[in-house]
Amino acid sequence: MALVKEQMNRIIQEQPDDSSYDEILRELAFNRMVEKGLADSDSNRTINNEEMKHRIKTWQK
Repeated sequence: MALVKEQMNRIIQEQPDDSSYDEILRELAFNRMVEKGLADSDSNRTINNEEMKHRIKTWQK
């Protein structure tokens, strides 16, 4: 738990002093999405580009 708080504090401290609440939340959310994506990649929970193209085409119908 402390590690999470430390990571959040680091991200917040790296933001410019005039950052808005929404900008800081966006940075925190972006960081979380990147961490989840890397974890998925490390665990081989990914799909190739061709499969993604196929899935997108099914959404467009």
